[in-house]
Amino acid sequence: MLDWAYSNPWLVALLFAIESIIRIVALFVVPRNRRPSSGTAWLLFILFMPIPGLLLFSVIGGKGLPKKRQERFREARERLAQIVDDAVVSSFPLQPEPRTVGLQNAVRIGRTLGAFPMLGGNRASLHLDYHESIARMAEAIDTAESYVHLEFYILVYDQTTEPVFAALRRARARGVKIRVLMDHVAAIRNPGKRRTREMLSEMGAEWHYALPFRPLRAQLQRPDLRNHRKILVVDGKIAFMGSQNLVDSSYNKLSNRRRGLHWKDLMVRVSGPAVLSLDAVFVSDWYEETGQMLAEPNLDAMCIYEDSQLEMQVLPSGPGYATENNLQVFVALMYNAVNRISITSPYFVPDGALMSAIKAATARGVDVELFVSETGDQFGVYHAQRSYYEELLAAGVKIYLFKPPYILHSKHFTIDDDVAVIGSSNMDQRSFNLNYEISLIVHGAGFVTELDKISSYYRVNSRLLTQEEWARQPLRKQLFDSLMRLTSALQ
Repeated sequence: MLDWAYSNPWLVALLFAIESIIRIVALFVVPRNRRPSSGTAWLLFILFMPIPGLLLFSVIGGKGLPKKRQERFREARERLAQIVDDAVVSSFPLQPEPRTVGLQNAVRIGRTLGAFPMLGGNRASLHLDYHESIARMAEAIDTAESYVHLEFYILVYDQTTEPVFAALRRARARGVKIRVLMDHVAAIRNPGKRRTREMLSEMGAEWHYALPFRPLRAQLQRPDLRNHRKILVVDGKIAFMGSQNLVDSSYNKLSNRRRGLHWKDLMVRVSGPAVLSLDAVFVSDWYEETGQMLAEPNLDAMCIYEDSQLEMQVLPSGPGYATENNLQVFVALMYNAVNRISITSPYFVPDGALMSAIKAATARGVDVELFVSETGDQFGVYHAQRSYYEELLAAGVKIYLFKPPYILHSKHFTIDDDVAVIGSSNMDQRSFNLNYEISLIVHGAGFVTELDKISSYYRVNSRLLTQEEWARQPLRKQLFDSLMRLTSALQ
């Protein structure tokens, strides 16, 4: 190596000059409008490995969407905002439970940053059993008279999801419009993509990939942007949303089956005005992918339950929304907790703002608990998550490890006794910055009571992690967890 350097001094000097220029330019370009943790991680990578760092940054370091997508996003959002606006709320003759000042402020933050209005007069039911939620979705599809909208990160035709596909076939046979969006990269990475496409086409459904990354077709954006939403809407009257993908609970992967892994999810069935907002999210995403603006959500089809005090605010988030709107709402709610916070997240890799909110809560006497899986399915994220356990335990957070062979994939949290958030969003930087997510802010003591029952089930099937146990972790594991924590910030 030294002989080569001595014999090619001008080439070595040129290489040194190029690397120096990359480092200097990175100091000005990388941190601009980027979270400090992400900017620091990128700078360290580029400073130590300038050329590989530059190449990777050029692929996944950019922020935002292509211009065409941005334009469609703005057009759809502006049009739908005129339909699902605050005037709709004032037209409902309802008397919801009084909102605290903290909740009212969080709702206002959400509205400013892209959420729909908080609408009252809803009904909801929670579905923890994997097969039961699929059966309930199939039943809802069987009631369809006009249209069915499905938007799922992973959608696969297999033995488990066959009831939903059979219901779709029956609906299409009676003239119901079936529209489907599924994430492109997730679709091609999971077994069964061909038979899924064939089944949808055979039944006459209109389907499209979300965020397709196909350079040869000029379909380009950051290749790691994903549409992670899970939404089903039937006729604008019934909707399902939550954490569950439409796929077998093993995800049909041999590696999962060898380990005996199955996913444990939570879906919520919604009827009432909140369905209008969920449908609007689908309509917006459909326009972004196809350029086709569907008929506006039908206000006349909306059911309003005047005896219900359940309020809901739909919060879409993703690269098209600035300022990490889901994170800001989550943090605002946690800062206003008085008695307790209960968090369930399969991928818990918080940023500084979220950690500060949690530690501030425990410091003022709020009881905070966190449910995560004892085993992991994503190597890097699993170890990055573990790097936070010591800090959380020291702050007084109770950490419950859900026992194998299940991956606890539910995503929700509760604040005190009357506020909950449920949806597709994890507590990590990918969900706050890169993924299209959907969250539902729910105000209602009855709903929180039902969610508490599910948390009790988690608690019974988990074990409590103690500071003493964590202190016995080998040093090599601690160092590796910290390394994965650093790489998780490369976004």
